[in-house]
Amino acid sequence: MQLEIWSDVVCPWCAIGRANLQVALADHPRRDQVEVRWRSFQLDPAAPPAYDEPYVQRLATKYRTSEDEARAMMARVERAGAAAGVEFDFAAARSGNTVDAHRVLHLAHERGVQDRVKARLLAGVLSEGLPVSDHAALAAAAAEAGLDRDEVSEVLAGDAYADAVRADVEVALELGISGVPFFVLDRRTGVSGAQPPQVLRGAIDQALASVGPLTTVAGDDDDRDHDHDPGDACGVDGCTL
Repeated sequence: MQLEIWSDVVCPWCAIGRANLQVALADHPRRDQVEVRWRSFQLDPAAPPAYDEPYVQRLATKYRTSEDEARAMMARVERAGAAAGVEFDFAAARSGNTVDAHRVLHLAHERGVQDRVKARLLAGVLSEGLPVSDHAALAAAAAEAGLDRDEVSEVLAGDAYADAVRADVEVALELGISGVPFFVLDRRTGVSGAQPPQVLRGAIDQALASVGPLTTVAGDDDDRDHDHDPGDACGVDGCTL
């Protein structure tokens, strides 16, 4: 069974969703039958290579709120991350255009280390201030996760995998995906948002046992808490905060 996840490396809920998926698969008896594939989704395809202003200032501008309220939003996401074992440092985070990061992830898929590179880029961007469009920084981070630095640099110097990124985005539109993370199991079952491990595991079990058109799985009210709606996600208009 193929489990495809559309996501972006500047999306905190995508990092939480990945952590929850790791838990869901950790002791699954059919784990070896699940092929995880990360797909490209750009939350802001028109973004410049990098934004100059601090994360909190850009967040306040985006949501037309005060910086104090933006900090409260960030704190909520940080608490949700901590509960999933994910550390965020939004004071260090810098956003920007992610197309090159996605191109690296397509290379990583071909080399068999995509999930490791995905995890490294998410941590770098959201916790360490890695400049997401800087070629040298991307190559260094990808090399730490198992890719050859020179090969990554060569890919980034040209336009390799740009068509693959666009193809992923087009499929997302065809499937009606407007927010990430979005999990698609064998193109039959869809799970929207950073759902908890038990919801993801249930969807995996359902997909392993069923056939038919794409259906979307939603979490139960019991999966909610005061800080985290299990459907939390990032979309083109912003992240759930």
